[in-house]
Amino acid sequence: MPGPSPWRMEPTRDYPLFGGAFSATLPPGAIDVSDLRPVPNNQEVFCHRETDQSLIVELLELQAHVQGEAAARYHFEDFGWVQEARAMQVETVQPLLLENLALRGFCQEAWVLSGKQQVAKENQQVAKDVTVHQALLRLPQYATDLLLTFSQPPPDNRSSLSPENLPLPPWSLGDFEQLVTSLTLHDPDIFGPQ
Repeated sequence: MPGPSPWRMEPTRDYPLFGGAFSATLPPGAIDVSDLRPVPNNQEVFCHRETDQSLIVELLELQAHVQGEAAARYHFEDFGWVQEARAMQVETVQPLLLENLALRGFCQEAWVLSGKQQVAKENQQVAKDVTVHQALLRLPQYATDLLLTFSQPPPDNRSSLSPENLPLPPWSLGDFEQLVTSLTLHDPDIFGPQ
């Protein structure tokens, strides 16, 4: 019986985030963008080794003026403005079961949102529809909204490799779900004095 494909990498478990204050399981082939360029201190950003997919973990100020589903929509729109999206469309917003989260003891409410944003890459005129999946974990005791974003641009048509032929397959929603559910807090001091 043949062994596992030499190209299929395993997820990276307990990857330290924010100087070890958090950890999470990253999908196979995740590259830490801070090794390539500066990243804001409140973000951890990862890109896929072979596609344009990205994952962002952000510690944001709690937006107490929006609650429930409206909070998820607020952060989706804010993300779109930062990305200079030309158009934004929310497709679904659903509550996330707290019992499935490693952060369940800290998280008051959680939401998952899927939508599309029309975004042009740097130095390009043509905007493409990027599928955006977000998980919003609300930590009011720390005055923090924890936002996880999975961006899936359409495949690059210039590539001669189809997704099935890539040495490392594109990330899936299951990979994103594993990141979200595995996110663990180790040091609450990251939030400052309470």
